[in-house]
Amino acid sequence: MDKQHPDSAYSSSVPTITTPWRTLLVLCGPAGCGKSTFAQRLVEQHTHHALRATTVVSSDCCRALVCDDEANQQVNRDAFDLFHFIIQKRLLQERFTIADSTALQSQARLKLLELARRNHYSSLLLIFNISAPTCLQRDLERRRSVGEKVIARHTQLLQQTLLAAPNEGWNQVYTLDEQNENVQLNII
Repeated sequence: MDKQHPDSAYSSSVPTITTPWRTLLVLCGPAGCGKSTFAQRLVEQHTHHALRATTVVSSDCCRALVCDDEANQQVNRDAFDLFHFIIQKRLLQERFTIADSTALQSQARLKLLELARRNHYSSLLLIFNISAPTCLQRDLERRRSVGEKVIARHTQLLQQTLLAAPNEGWNQVYTLDEQNENVQLNII
């Protein structure tokens, strides 16, 4: 995705976001909107910047680490303790980090924003403004489906996020939608 990288799979019509290496990239959006797929693709396209699968800290993976079940919402407190702990340790090691969770509640976003600030990191929020029908369709194709009620709730929270996030103090906020789900990321 880096414009200067010769293997870029994106055309020049795709928006470019330039961000420093010391960035906490927070992915925000409903289940099924494509956050994890986006993160995986981003890592694959930035191996020249030393991004690896470990660049992505996923709340689902943290749930699985805690109880062997990424869908178990009963362990959210422990899973998010681990999620924030791993992010903190990565930032202390000066690693570019992608936080992959829904981040649809302001408290969740502000906790991540505070981690970035405390570690003198740039904060980049990518909001996936993807429609409920598209999320539902994608949810049905996933290995672990969350269902219509969860996506409806997430869609409501997304509308609140779209209004609140620009005023939360992020260094950069971008919204991706179904017409433009891709960006080029230029890490400097």
